[in-house]
Formats: sequence, structure tokens, C-alpha cells
Amino acid sequence: MQYSGWPEPGELVVGEVDEIADFGVFVDLDQYEDKRGLCHISEVASGWIKNVRDHVREGQTVVAKVLEVDKSSEQVDLSIKDVNEHQRKETIQAWKNERKADNWMLIALGEGVDDGRYTEVANALLVEFDSLYDAFESAAIRGTDALADVDVDDDTIEAVVDAARENVSVPYVDVTGYVDLESYASDGVDDVKAALEAAEGNGSVPDGVELEVGYVGSPEYRIKVRAPDYKTAEAQLEAAASRARESIESAGGVGEFHRERREDDE
Repeated sequence: MQYSGWPEPGELVVGEVDEIADFGVFVDLDQYEDKRGLCHISEVASGWIKNVRDHVREGQTVVAKVLEVDKSSEQVDLSIKDVNEHQRKETIQAWKNERKADNWMLIALGEGVDDGRYTEVANALLVEFDSLYDAFESAAIRGTDALADVDVDDDTIEAVVDAARENVSVPYVDVTGYVDLESYASDGVDDVKAALEAAEGNGSVPDGVELEVGYVGSPEYRIKVRAPDYKTAEAQLEAAASRARESIESAGGVGEFHRERREDDE
């Protein structure tokens, strides 16, 4: 996503070196539409510089600190040397994340989406999240619940969630569901216990997936799954609930799966 305004002094920006002169380096500012900055030779690197090309090359992506902005002359003065390695890595990573999020927006809204529609949805997401990347990452993990307060229509919410879950890689995903297990047989307690053991998988849970079954309040039990991605987590949650339900029903009892806790148990 490109911004139409101007960067602020002190801000770290990402750009591409598009021209090298004896007196400095011109940088196209990737995050700011139609904006270009100049890094004077004295701000390219510390110490005496004999040849600017020993330090930067045309087409190179650089992180620079904004020193001054003169809007009347449309000049942005930059410093490359004032950016330390930690700042450079963090800024580049954030920039890469936003480029990914921009692509995900196009997937969600359609490649032919007009700029006005894109901006409308992006701004709505940015009201609730620090960045578009944060919005998509949250949507991948929590689904529509993560976007409940975003001021866009339901179809757009679903499209963003679908795009997020198809494209966002997160370290892990936690999902939770609930299953009601009831048995009126004389040995009903044992039937419920067997159903809970079935839910736990009896060794059938894949590597990399953590599954935990816990008591909430009779007849309700919580199933928590942690997995590397949303699809796996959802599949394992549903499989665990199905195993519990099939077990209790085979013993003559009743089982029901639901995603939220019963209100009367709150």
C-alpha cells in the first residue's frame, strides 16, 4: 500500500536507488506515491567516501532515515548511514509484510478492484489494526471474530478471512470447541469417560498438533487444538468432536458439538 502524503522527519523509509551521482544518491520511496528522496554523499556512509558506487548500486533496496521534508520544492533529504543494522532489518521485514498484505488485499477484493474500494477497505482495517499485515494475520488465526469491529460488509469480511487463511503463514493456530456428552445408562460415567478418551485420539493425533480435552461443567467439555495452520486445527477439532460423539452415541448416549460455550454456563 502506497501513501499519497509525505514522510515525516525521523521516519525510516524503504526505497530503491534509481540514480547515483557524484554528490549523492536518488531514492524512489516505495511507500510514498510519486515521491523521491536525495541522500547526500555525506549521508551515504560514515567516513570519507571516494566513490558512492562502492557503497550503493542502482536498483538496490535501501532503508533511509528522513532528515528533512520541503513540500514546496518537493524535496526529501535522506540519510542511509543513520540507520543501524537492527533498524534496517526490522524496517525491511515490515515493508515485506506490507507488500504481502497488499497482494492479499488484491486476492480478497479481486485483481481489478479500483483504488477507491481498495482504500476504503484498507482504511477500515487500519482503524482496528496497526497494519494490514496484522489484520490478515489476526483473520487467519481468529477468523471473522477478529474483524468483528471492522466497518465493512459481511461479504468483504468473509473474503478477507478466506484470503488470509489461504495465504498467511502463522507460527501456530489455536482453536477451541465444545462437546456436550450425556449418557443415562447405569454406567453412564464410564461411557462419558470413554468418549473423552476417544476425543483425545488414542495416539491418532498427527505430529505437530496438540489436542487437549477438559471439563467445563456437565455435560459440557472443552476441546482445544493447537496446530501449524488453521485448516489443520479446524480439521483436528472436528475430528476430535466426531470421535467423542460417535463413542457416546454407540453407547446409547447423546453428543453435540458447538463452537461457543453455552450461555447458561457462563
